[in-house]
Amino acid sequence: MRQTETISNFIAKDLAARCKKLISAYSPELLRRALSYLYTKETKSSFEIEHIKPDASRTERFISLLQAALKEDLCTKPRLIDLQNQIVDSRFMDDDYRQSQTYVGEMVYLKNERVHYVCPKPEHVASLMEGLIDAHGRIERGKVHPVIHAALVGYSFVFVHPFEDGNGRIHRILIHNILARRGFAPPGVIFPVSAVMLKQPAAYDASLEAFSRPLLEMVEYTLDDEGRMTVHNDSGVWYRYPDMTMQVESLFDFVERTIDTELVDELMFLANYDQTKRSVQDIVDMPDRDIDLFMRFCLQNNGKVSQRKRESHFRKLTDAEVDQLERAVADGYKQRTDGPTQ
Repeated sequence: MRQTETISNFIAKDLAARCKKLISAYSPELLRRALSYLYTKETKSSFEIEHIKPDASRTERFISLLQAALKEDLCTKPRLIDLQNQIVDSRFMDDDYRQSQTYVGEMVYLKNERVHYVCPKPEHVASLMEGLIDAHGRIERGKVHPVIHAALVGYSFVFVHPFEDGNGRIHRILIHNILARRGFAPPGVIFPVSAVMLKQPAAYDASLEAFSRPLLEMVEYTLDDEGRMTVHNDSGVWYRYPDMTMQVESLFDFVERTIDTELVDELMFLANYDQTKRSVQDIVDMPDRDIDLFMRFCLQNNGKVSQRKRESHFRKLTDAEVDQLERAVADGYKQRTDGPTQ
């Protein structure tokens, strides 16, 4: 990695302190609710990046892995294999690093595959992963900036692609793991960086292609009729000494966007929701479930409850009360940019 002006500027911003200040403005109870949602959001976003819709069981397992990522070091061979086993379909679990040549691509039309990335040869994977795990330890002991550390390890992992399946999701878990363990994130806080990557697909793709595209021009390969790849030249050295400057700059940008958009939006939404809910209850003392339902219908329908929803759920309310309640919801969400409410 080269120490660019962009990286120096990001370091000077002290994003960790910015996040801590943001978090400290909200009550512990509101923060607990926000984090519960953000774990789910990060999980769904990480799968959606790969166009996968996980069922409830896989979602819960992934959330548990994200919570574990706040504590223990996941960058060891046994733990990485365990991660892979927990996030993929049980039929595609690996008990070791892959032993076959893999690549990332897409079917253009029948019998024609477009290759985006050629992974290292299987005979190189074990030594590359040994080097990566060793480098991870030396980087941590050397107290390199946490975001730089997370980028170097997280992106290097996905470029080695040591498993048949699940590499992208593990790559993003490793980013969380390092940011949390190095103290960059406040205790218990997860940065939903996958949500930002999902919203910024061109930027995320560019961070991957900065390594994969030049490599593709050098690797000599063929695909057989069943899509099996054979790499013909000695490509090992190209994966051992990558320039990760672009990936570090990209992760700094994703982290900053996460703090300034995803965290801010969710915390402010919940703070305003609570304040608005109190205003609604002052008008009509309805059960909590009815208040939540009324507010949801308003937010889904440009601030108004439809006539059909009124008849099916709120027949007991007068027209005047409905008008007052709708105004209360609208006024509450006009205040979203005014800051936190305890």
